[in-house]
Amino acid sequence: MTEQPNRTRRSFLQGVAVTAAVGELAFASRSGANSALQISREPLGVIRQVKAGLLDVGYADIGPADGQAVILLHGWPYDIHSYVDVAPRLAAAGFRVIVPYLRGYGSTRFLSTETSRNAQQAATGTDIVDLMSALGVDKAVLAGFDWGARTAAVVAALWPERCKALVSVSGYLITNIEFNKQPLPPAAELGWWYQYYFATERGRAGYEKNRREFAKLIWKIASPKWAFDDATFERSAAAFDNPDHVSIVIHNYRWRLGLAPGESRYDESESKLQQAPAIEVPALTIGSDFDGAAADGKTYAAKFTGKHTHKVLAGIGHNVPQEAPEAFAAAVIEASGY
Repeated sequence: MTEQPNRTRRSFLQGVAVTAAVGELAFASRSGANSALQISREPLGVIRQVKAGLLDVGYADIGPADGQAVILLHGWPYDIHSYVDVAPRLAAAGFRVIVPYLRGYGSTRFLSTETSRNAQQAATGTDIVDLMSALGVDKAVLAGFDWGARTAAVVAALWPERCKALVSVSGYLITNIEFNKQPLPPAAELGWWYQYYFATERGRAGYEKNRREFAKLIWKIASPKWAFDDATFERSAAAFDNPDHVSIVIHNYRWRLGLAPGESRYDESESKLQQAPAIEVPALTIGSDFDGAAADGKTYAAKFTGKHTHKVLAGIGHNVPQEAPEAFAAAVIEASGY
């Protein structure tokens, strides 16, 4: 989840509808992928693998091969199935929709046992640029929530030439470590409990032992009005069986609090990100009930210096694409036209 769980998301996304009907989609194989290995049949189509940068990335790829590329990015503790109802809507509207497992999730694997299991924001952002290059995608609409929103914002900030437009739930989530070291009011600190837990070795052991129970608890806390069933949860929970999952999650949260180092290969990118750079590409931000008082987006509006629209979804929790797929798909379609 985001590092600021008590900030923003209320109101309503109106007026934009997905007009294309969602029917049976043909999941055509993609030319140009390093290894278009078909691993399994999933609701998002065949899960393919491609070597990109430091990773062998598992990803879904649906819709017309020559359509405008859209990359949908998930967060923690979620997976690509947050987009199971969004991706077909976008594919039916003519987009090529790519939904990758982030490092530490699903079938994504590190190519080397020697690579640090690092989840700092510059690393996950670099992963997506590497994936785009491996798939022959020069420019894409990037959309995400939680870790996915942060990762998309990192790409938009550091590689604006690769980002046609940005859709970001919770707005501007680029991490500033020094800011994160500052204490918050007690009520706000309460929302960070899992981060403090993960800062301990007991927390690592607890997450290793109870990752499914932990994830289900977070789902309920972050989306209290979402009545998901066991099958929906288990479909995503399988992604947490990745052998690097616990190490990636623990490093991510410790790094955000300045308790774990990053890697020198990302120092230049991270130095830029620690300056809280403005995002110049066109952007559509979304607030929901999860964000509390910051749902109106006013606290971060100035960070978006290009064309910027903000939407608020009332009655929706943190997993916006799965709780409100029509609204999320509509937001992507709207942003793609900026």
